[in-house]
Amino acid sequence: RLFDLDPDLLPLFQYNCKQFASPQECLSTPEFLDHIRKVMLVIDAAVNNLENLSCLEEYLCNLGKKHQAVGVKVESFSTVGESLLYMLEKCLGTAFSPDVQEAWSKLYGAVVEAMRRGWETLPEGD
Repeated sequence: RLFDLDPDLLPLFQYNCKQFASPQECLSTPEFLDHIRKVMLVIDAAVNNLENLSCLEEYLCNLGKKHQAVGVKVESFSTVGESLLYMLEKCLGTAFSPDVQEAWSKLYGAVVEAMRRGWETLPEGD
């Protein structure tokens, strides 16, 4: 779904200096699957620390810095969030109520805001 929403994100996923000709080629690599697992670990950590997301602040800020360093734009995270909500809707079916959607949107938004602070802490010119 991610590459359907924004095909321009594909070049950000280069492994071993290899650029992918298609989303399908990227999606089938072990490196991309590992990246997805890492994304889900971040989501899992946020869910497990829902009552105290501030304990993840430093980690998420650093994660934001790492994403900025490889050329990810903060705006791209809205596309990732839309893809996450799409996946949840497909997996949960009728259980994906408006309240559930709102809760996931808020959680994801909090994670992205903490990552965004990583962008803001870099000195200008970096």
